[in-house]
Amino acid sequence: MHSNGSETRQLETELRGRNIHNLVSHRVETEMTLLLKPITRLSLFQTHFQIINNNNPRARARARARAISVSCSWSHEAHKIVREFDPKIPIEKAITPPSSWYTDPSFYAFELDRVFYRGWQAVGYTEQIQEPRDFFSGRLGNVEFVVCRDDNGKIAAFHNVCRHHASLLVSGSGKTSCFTCPYHGWTYGLNGELRKATRISGIDDFSINDFGLVPIKVATWGPFVLLNMDNEILQKDNIDTDNVASEWLGSSSELFSLDGVDTTLTYVCRREYIIECNWKVFCDNYLDGGYHVPFAHKGLASGLSLDSYTTSIFEKVSIQSAEGGSKQKEDDRLGSKAFYAFIYPNFMINRYGPWMDTNLAIPFGPRKCLVVFDYFLEASFKDDKAFIEGSLADSEKVQMEDIRLCEGVQKGIESPAYSTGRYAPNVEKAMHHFHCLLYDNLIN
Repeated sequence: MHSNGSETRQLETELRGRNIHNLVSHRVETEMTLLLKPITRLSLFQTHFQIINNNNPRARARARARAISVSCSWSHEAHKIVREFDPKIPIEKAITPPSSWYTDPSFYAFELDRVFYRGWQAVGYTEQIQEPRDFFSGRLGNVEFVVCRDDNGKIAAFHNVCRHHASLLVSGSGKTSCFTCPYHGWTYGLNGELRKATRISGIDDFSINDFGLVPIKVATWGPFVLLNMDNEILQKDNIDTDNVASEWLGSSSELFSLDGVDTTLTYVCRREYIIECNWKVFCDNYLDGGYHVPFAHKGLASGLSLDSYTTSIFEKVSIQSAEGGSKQKEDDRLGSKAFYAFIYPNFMINRYGPWMDTNLAIPFGPRKCLVVFDYFLEASFKDDKAFIEGSLADSEKVQMEDIRLCEGVQKGIESPAYSTGRYAPNVEKAMHHFHCLLYDNLIN
């Protein structure tokens, strides 16, 4: 529908009178900014490789200028949203982050850059690439990646994007001797080198050595595969495992080994859930110190001694633990103690009885996430089919209960009735710690 000039001016006057004109203008401006500007670190990755692979000084200068422009284009507005939370206020008086942290599209783009495209991120487990030529693929924000093990046993990771016309190369996991683009047949070795570019006769200024897959730094710790997309670490040839453990887990790394988080467990299965909520809603739910358990998880509550719940805070890790409530049951999946570890920003490790499961909350947008559950079991139980099926059914029930909670919270966050909330100081210490870490990541 079209309006003439007088109708438009009249409408604007009415909107100003109702004090919502600025809100509408800001929202339209935000949405248009997202449509018109390349505002994620993926653009910065592309620009970075334009800089280092281009021999033309002017082109390099233009690429650097573009990187600075892209980086600054969204940071000013996002910083204002970040500062609506104050980590210096003690938890007893603190206000939770505003709803815009969970809904605003420009904040989400800024968050991907500052939180997920820096530092070590858990993306899989070593059993997925146990043998030469094994690979698995995945997505983190806007980054599509593939991790593989070559014929010499070396693990490598790359952006899962063909350098010709940007087709994804592979999906899922499997075994392969090379990556062949399904679009035009360009073929890459497991070391990322371009082996074959089809039908390019007549092309000028093209070097096959300049069109290999864009690499990502990869490391392993225990049974987990980690990626780091920071440009600075990309320049380092060797990654020290001790440094990775220190950066990822800090001083808590020894505790994980003591609590049975190691490579001796047998992989059982994976389950994935698309949840209609911001990824942080899922993390907040995990980090409330068992606050919601007696209200939302009656079955789980009966197997835990909730009065024994404790929370320990480390640099980038929080660990919640509780005694089992039914020690006399030898087949109880929870065992005598449950250990719930959150590794910033989005990885959770749960160790209970003979089980370990991991939860990875992957952002799919401001209001959607994918949560990946991987289940591991002590070897002595791997042939007990009834126990495994019963335990997985109990776990599935808990996940369905949590999904309903998280999706309900997201709807509430988007309501005009909600802006900020408060913390329950005795139980939500881990949640507050998570928000403070986010603030530090986003503001620096």
